[in-house]
Amino acid sequence: MENIAGTRSSLVWAVNLAAAFLVILWTIPTFGLLVSSFRDRDQIATSGWWQAGSASTASAFVRAGSAADQQPEGDGFVITGSALSGGQSLKAWGTNSRSPEEFAPGDTAALKDGQTLTVAADGSYRLTSPTEFTESRGMRIFVTTSTPPRFTTENYGRVFGAEGLGRAFLNTFTVTIPATVIPILIAAFAAYALAWMDFPGRALLIACVVGLLVVPLQLALIPLLKLHNDIGLGKGYMGIWLAHTGFGLPLAIYLLRNYMVGLPKEIIESARVDGATEFDIFRRIILPLSFPALASFAIFQFLWVWNDLLVATVFLGNSRDQLVMTGVLRELLGSRGGDWEILAASAFISIAVPLIVFFSMQKYLVRGLLAGSVKGG
Repeated sequence: MENIAGTRSSLVWAVNLAAAFLVILWTIPTFGLLVSSFRDRDQIATSGWWQAGSASTASAFVRAGSAADQQPEGDGFVITGSALSGGQSLKAWGTNSRSPEEFAPGDTAALKDGQTLTVAADGSYRLTSPTEFTESRGMRIFVTTSTPPRFTTENYGRVFGAEGLGRAFLNTFTVTIPATVIPILIAAFAAYALAWMDFPGRALLIACVVGLLVVPLQLALIPLLKLHNDIGLGKGYMGIWLAHTGFGLPLAIYLLRNYMVGLPKEIIESARVDGATEFDIFRRIILPLSFPALASFAIFQFLWVWNDLLVATVFLGNSRDQLVMTGVLRELLGSRGGDWEILAASAFISIAVPLIVFFSMQKYLVRGLLAGSVKGG
């Protein structure tokens, strides 16, 4: 009974489980990146993002003051200071690396030559000696500290300001919006012609469009750039718009044509009988009915152009004013490889807009992809 139409498969639980697993597998790293983008450098270095809501523990050592910092007190001498930085609380301390947690806050340790060391709970230490200190370098105090969770927006301020990601964000929008709209406009006209207009060579054009789908764009990069230079376009926004348009047109025409050819033929024939022109049919009937396919391609094209680095590197300049977000992220990986808070904030900014676009238009994605899968022309 499992293969009969209308019956429920016994393996539907496996499909749902696999889908849930893929969603979780994709969501967890994204959520972790978001959490890390609001943490400071010290917290990222000492604990994972899943521990962001709890206090983090770290061990380190600080040097007490030297002989130059001592002050006379009664019959002896004393050196004072603090072993903690702001926001930390002391859990334990020690005087050597073998026992870094030997003493609790407030305890007093007996040292050589009658010296004593006391470290209070607030991190302030007091080193006393019956004789004058002679060491030019202070002793090491090992501390185990607890830092409360802290979230900050400073990372985003830095990447938008000092790191230049704000300018790159605008540049990416300047490239992506026209590079998404222009192919849709051209492909919509071409798809309507290939679906509903009779003219010589239509089948050959359809075959060429299908063939262009498998041509790697890398083969056309250098010849296309040479053509742009020969006709005076050079490197600029117009050149990259045309390049993305050319690379995106085969998929756009193929997708839209498959959708349009599956529309009810009676509606179009009735419009022609009523005296509507081809342009009227296209504008008033085909375009409104083809919105799912248009939205589906818009998602693909927007995501591809937004995340593109290769085409932007070839057809745009490498100056700071022309870099897109992927170019700035590449530079940050080289210059800020250890600043994970900066990289996390930059990476999440780069994926935030594609996530918004995808989730706002996802209901049209499957309808557009399945267009023409049953009925073709």
